[in-house]
Amino acid sequence: MKIKTKDDRRRRIQLRQRKRISGSPERPRLSVFRSVTHIYAQVIDDLSGKTLASASSVEPAIKGTLETGATGGNLKGAEVIGKIIAERAIENGIKRVVFDRSGFLYHGRIRAVADAARKAGLEF
Repeated sequence: MKIKTKDDRRRRIQLRQRKRISGSPERPRLSVFRSVTHIYAQVIDDLSGKTLASASSVEPAIKGTLETGATGGNLKGAEVIGKIIAERAIENGIKRVVFDRSGFLYHGRIRAVADAARKAGLEF
């Protein structure tokens, strides 16, 4: 795979990570994706191929509850998504997850989602 763009680089890192990271029913994978304007998080059981919980800044229920100045494209919005995904996972009986940053660097919004999920009760 030739690297021509930043997205190609991210995909290559993502594939390299996914060789080692896998979600199981006991410890599913918390996958985070960010675009310029939104952020998405999913808790996935890779063995059955099912999404157990999800949250994104696109959902109307979440979009309406965001504070002033919080959007999917900034840290405040990412913290809200991290808190919500942790609450939804805990509702489904999931306490421990494996964190998958999807090839993104662990800083900024990706780190904000992870820290907020840890504060809300998820272990990883």
